Amino acid sequence: MIHLILFGPPGAGKGTQALALVEHFKFMHLSTGDLLRAEIAAKTELGMEAKRFIDAGELVPDETVIGMIQILLQRICTVPGVIYDGFPRTVEQAKALDQMLTSCKEGITALLSLEVPHDELVKRLLIRGESSGRTDDADIATIENRISVYEAKTQPLIDYYKQLDKYHPIAGVGTIQEIAERLITEVDQL
Repeated sequence: MIHLILFGPPGAGKGTQALALVEHFKFMHLSTGDLLRAEIAAKTELGMEAKRFIDAGELVPDETVIGMIQILLQRICTVPGVIYDGFPRTVEQAKALDQMLTSCKEGITALLSLEVPHDELVKRLLIRGESSGRTDDADIATIENRISVYEAKTQPLIDYYKQLDKYHPIAGVGTIQEIAERLITEVDQL
């Protein structure tokens, strides 16, 4: 089975591009953002705890996210591949994912990193905040904090996957279709 991590900062287009890959390859889309938003909408204890972190532009604690992923991984044996969108976000999460996959005799195939300039990220997030009503995309200070948290805590994953020879940078600018075509071409070559 193919296991792909779709990676990049907030606003890079991970969710949009994940859907294009899911449609093209018939992979399962595993989005921690969608999982957390569903918990928040249902007003579960997990959702309310996660909302405090998300509203502040912080990462939800590893143990919460890892637990959700572990439950989902038990259900994926009927798909040709999985696209991880928003997970892992830390090296600790990556190591936990590696352990979970190893126990199933699986492993990460590649980290596909959408590369987008800072100014473009801020612009995209502000537009998304206006159209979606997401509070974490509506305030410039929160957006800048989210990008800073990404740079400090999430970007180290690039080095982790470079050491494993699984890092694949993809230009994340252009039309949605142009970016999707770059990703599809890269996956086809894997």
